[in-house]
Formats: sequence, structure tokens, C-alpha cells
Amino acid sequence: MQTGTASIRFERPPRILQAASVVGPKEAEGPFGALFDEIDPDGKCGQDNWEQAESELQKRAVKKVIEKAHLLPKQIRYVFAGDLLGQCIASSFGISELNCPTIGMYGACSTMGLTLSTGAMFVNAGYADHVLCVTSSHYASAERQFRFPSDYGNQRPLSAEWTVTGSGAVVLESVQTHTTTQLDIPLAKITGVTTGKIVDYGITDSMNMGAAMAPAACDTIVQHFEDFKTKPSDYDKIITGDLSQIGSKLLIDLLREKKIDISDRHMDCGLEIFKRKEQDVHAGGSGCGCSAVILAAYILPQIQKKIWKRVLFVPTGALLSKISFNEGASIPGIAHAVVIEALDSFDERFEKKQKTMSLAEGGKSCRNI
Repeated sequence: MQTGTASIRFERPPRILQAASVVGPKEAEGPFGALFDEIDPDGKCGQDNWEQAESELQKRAVKKVIEKAHLLPKQIRYVFAGDLLGQCIASSFGISELNCPTIGMYGACSTMGLTLSTGAMFVNAGYADHVLCVTSSHYASAERQFRFPSDYGNQRPLSAEWTVTGSGAVVLESVQTHTTTQLDIPLAKITGVTTGKIVDYGITDSMNMGAAMAPAACDTIVQHFEDFKTKPSDYDKIITGDLSQIGSKLLIDLLREKKIDISDRHMDCGLEIFKRKEQDVHAGGSGCGCSAVILAAYILPQIQKKIWKRVLFVPTGALLSKISFNEGASIPGIAHAVVIEALDSFDERFEKKQKTMSLAEGGKSCRNI
């Protein structure tokens, strides 16, 4: 199972059973607007402040994914959750009503990669039948915490990114669980992960997150190729989280210096989620919710349809706080890689056989629990 120096290859690949996404109005105006499960019309989610609104985004995403998976909250063994706010308050207030064992996680904007990696490890090891991975971000709450409140009206430089208002959630389950309790065929499977290292190139500009995160993305991708003995052509897409315009160009250059070229298959969620010029988001999108909602709404359906058979999903994060920034510290970056693959023909035949057997036994499924 241990592969190389920083990776794990799963012997029993956990399945991604279902995924859900909830976003704000600006995200709905972007290229993927029609794909999201739910859109809040004003981004306030009926709450009194932005932080409560972000918690509500998580609550809705979690409720939606559990419904889509035809599960009950009591069937979720663990919840892996995190966000950008201090002490992960969006998660702690957002999912408390689930009453499920919860493991809080912080990887900045790489949190979806962190929760998926850890959740997959738990499922593969047999510690859980079902786990839920969720994260979120909100433009207004992030601006208030890390930069300037929106009503301050400061001018943003062209290198700045627009924090995505949204939450993405997925349910993972074990192969053994799926064959006996679930009628639906999963979306995809996770076959391996590479845990990233903290990489610090001395960037101190909090308005240029892409430059701070790109070196970490480069390091993780190189390590992944070394550990798994693979190359860019082994993946249909190599998808980073929120490097956006500046960070994406920097990543390509850094990898080319190492004789690796991913330019023909690289995709960045921050570059794709908005129409950059029309929506005035400068360098692109960012935030925990950026890669999470694109994963749920776009990447996983592409894999389920076998348009892509294998992708390397690499959410990226800038590990700063308002205290470290105000004290003049640099901004370290981190990135975690997750290998997501389509179910092969054997998987599908096996799932269909189990579905037929379950129907013959009277349709025993989680819907009837």
C-alpha cells in the first residue's frame, strides 16, 4: 500500500458514491452554472452574517449529498470537514446538527484534497463503511478575515483571486459496503493519494495566492510521478485547485524546468469556474469551495461518463493567517494529489449483478432503513 516516499496505492479502492455542490450567485453566472445542485440567490443564505452564510452552505451541501446517496446521517461513520475561517467555524457550526463523529481538517484551499485523502485511507483500512468529506469558502467571509471587508472598497490588484462562495461534499464508501447495501452505481473510485509537503518560496503578497501555491503543486505532482512511476500521458487531466492565471503559468514553467510538460492536459478550477473578463474576477477563482464544487459538479460526472478515465486531482492551499501576514511572514503552500478513476467494466458488471440480486431480495437498500 505504501508507494514511494509520500504516496498510498489503495488495494481496495474506495468508491465515490455521490457528490453535491451549493454555490452563490456569481458562481452560477460562470461556465458551470447549470451543473450545480443548488444556487443561493444572494449568497447570504438567509443568515445574519457572512460566516453564518458559509455554515449554511455546508449544511445544505451535506444534506444534499446524503439525500443523493440514499443514506441516513446515522450511516455516516465519520465526517471530514474544514474551511478557511479561524478554528474552522464554518464547519463546526455548519455540520453540528448531523450528530456524526467529526474530524476537523485544515489545508487552506487544499482542504478538499486533504479530506478526500484521509477519508479514502479510513475506508480502505476498514475503519469506516461510509465517510463524508466536505469543505466550503465564501467571498465575503474570506475577505473580512484575510484582507479587507468588502464594504471597505479597496482596490484589488490584477493578481488577486476571487474567493468562491460555495460548498462541495462527497460520500465515500467501501467496496464491501456498496455490494450489499446500495442500489446506485458509484460515480468513480479513488485508487491512490500523494500527500503534499509544505513548500515556501518566500512569497509575501497575500494578493498573489497563485504564486505562493504553484511551487507546492509542482512538488506534489513531481513526487506523485516518482512514487507511482507514471507520467503526464497516463492521466486524461491533471487538475489543480485554484492557481488561477498566474499560478497556472508558473506551475507549467516550474515543471518544464524538471523536464515535465503537463500543458496539454492541465486544468485549473480557479481558471474555469468564472468567466474572468466578463465577471471581473481578475486572476480567477480561489478558496476551499473552488475545487470542491468543480469536483462535484463537473469532474466526477466527466469520469462517470468515461469522458475521462483517470485524473490527478490536486487541490492547492496557501498556509497563511491574518496574524502571520501582519507579522510579515511569508506564505507557505501545500498541495495534495488524489487519483480518481472511472469504474472499469468489471466494476460495472459486478455492481449490476449485485443490484439485480438486491432487487430479487425485495429491494433491500438504504432507502428502506
